Amino acid sequence: MQGLEVPKSILSAWNLSGCTVSPLGSGLINRTWLVSGGDQRRYVLQQVNPIFPGAINEDIQVVTAHLRARGLAAPELLRTTDGRLWLDDPGGAFRLMTHVDGVSRDRLESPAEAREAGQLLARFHRALADLEHEFRNQRLGVHDTDRHLAVLRQALVDHATHRDIGAIRPLAAEILGLADALPRLPALPDRIVHGDPKINNLLFDAASGRALCFIDLDTLGRMPLHLELGDAFRSWCNPKGEDSPRSAFALDLFTAAVDGYAAVARGWITPEESAAIVPGTLTIYVELAARFCADALRESYFGWDEQRFPSRSAHNQARAASQITAARALWDARGAAEEAVRRAFGH
Repeated sequence: MQGLEVPKSILSAWNLSGCTVSPLGSGLINRTWLVSGGDQRRYVLQQVNPIFPGAINEDIQVVTAHLRARGLAAPELLRTTDGRLWLDDPGGAFRLMTHVDGVSRDRLESPAEAREAGQLLARFHRALADLEHEFRNQRLGVHDTDRHLAVLRQALVDHATHRDIGAIRPLAAEILGLADALPRLPALPDRIVHGDPKINNLLFDAASGRALCFIDLDTLGRMPLHLELGDAFRSWCNPKGEDSPRSAFALDLFTAAVDGYAAVARGWITPEESAAIVPGTLTIYVELAARFCADALRESYFGWDEQRFPSRSAHNQARAASQITAARALWDARGAAEEAVRRAFGH
């Protein structure tokens, strides 16, 4: 997917004809390329999945400008030679942004990195707390867990003759069974969030290990903080990777990430929000497992690694199994995880 050639007309729109273009990153949704110019400057070109309207770039422009004004690093969207923020295309809008010199990771390598990530996420949230902006892209129901579980149940009905139904059905039963055991999350106020703070959406300084900035900002919007943190911690605290059969929940990474977040957000985050972090993380694990499992049947949404898996369904089965294995590990360690949260925030 990433390797598709960029049309010359797209490059010329930003006066980048003749530049070197190479695939960049391992994202599941968008196509991303590194563009290297003759002036030694580097840019990031993306073709955004058609599920996102081009107008999301207006949200990104407002938010990144606000972040930079608050002293945080953020990529800057660059206009075409005729002043547009993006170029519409049937396969998804193209956009160009500045390249932030850092490295992304598919998994955290140490508690020190987890603490760095936690601090950066807290700085991101606090910097945007005073932003008044009506988002063009309204991601309503993005973490509507009940809806995602219903989609999985319906997929089991609609695809009852799927070639892998014998393997998928017991996986779905495990996901739905754990979902039934989860506590109901409280109704808490929305805050401005990244929306997809998984580990490979952070950039780190290659030399120092310092967390630099968040990328892939198509998911910006408002949601309760415990869902954002749950999505972050379920990604950051699995040291084996998102599709590993040896998936786990690393309490030491979770504790370090929570400590880092609390070092910046203590006194800003409410006791009700911090108390919902562990239940929120469990919920996001199960929700994402349900989404992967449903797409193992529908085979229509998530990208897949054709070098490692024989089909989109097989990759999504591995992802779903990984998420539910990590969820089980957190379920078993939830008492210690909740104590780590109480200790960090003093609530």
